[in-house]
Amino acid sequence: MTRYAFLGPEGTHTHEALLSLEVDAEAVPYVTIGEVFNAVERGKADLGIVPIENSVEGSVNATLDSLAFETDLEIQSEIVRDIHHSLCVAPGVKIHEITEVVSHPQAAAQSRRWLVENLLGKPVHAANSTADAMKRAIETPGVAAIGSQFAAKTYNADVLAEAIEDYAGNQTRFVVVGRGLCPRTGHDKSSLALFMKADRPGTLNMILSEFAFAGVNLTKIQSRPTKKALGDYMFFVDLAGHVEDEHVRMALDCLRLKLRTVKVLGAYPRISG
Repeated sequence: MTRYAFLGPEGTHTHEALLSLEVDAEAVPYVTIGEVFNAVERGKADLGIVPIENSVEGSVNATLDSLAFETDLEIQSEIVRDIHHSLCVAPGVKIHEITEVVSHPQAAAQSRRWLVENLLGKPVHAANSTADAMKRAIETPGVAAIGSQFAAKTYNADVLAEAIEDYAGNQTRFVVVGRGLCPRTGHDKSSLALFMKADRPGTLNMILSEFAFAGVNLTKIQSRPTKKALGDYMFFVDLAGHVEDEHVRMALDCLRLKLRTVKVLGAYPRISG
């Protein structure tokens, strides 16, 4: 049986994404994304699963930073899930009795409009996860949690409002992390971290030109601080294709001559759509 570390506790969207894999797995919860990576690196788990991107709030920086700066683990696969949020409370609590709202910052941000329209003036506090928020709501009547119906069922909470997310197309992409590159399937995706030698005009244009010349389609590009100095940035890139595809390899070979580091974060089967 494969042991999976996931961003816990039980009842998180990440836990639900893991269950959707329909694999024979031992699921082990961890409190933070960093702890999930650490568990896999130290051999406490075979694989880990973490969120990496949301269609409303963008990238999950803790996951990107772990991949780029803190680990040599690589993405093995991706999972895309529709995300729906509910307002949940301890059994019997009514909406007018709510004194505060607690949730993961991403979930709260994705439900901002509903909160303004229905719970204006109620403080919103951060939790490590939507499941942690659900546990707190159950333990403290008057506290409302934003989380999934899966979490509400897990902790026996009452659901006062469903689908409170601001955008109907809300989706989160999760990645499974482990060791090694996946073999080519012919329908792949690769993720990279690109580090510049120096900050000079035209560097981004040069990077884009190498991919364009090789005929590589970029599906995402994002800059992030390198954590070394103010104004020192690097780029995250997702592209269509496997790093062992000839045209992708040609682009990366050229970039390795011009950049300080080209780190492959994973090459894995691409989810259609």
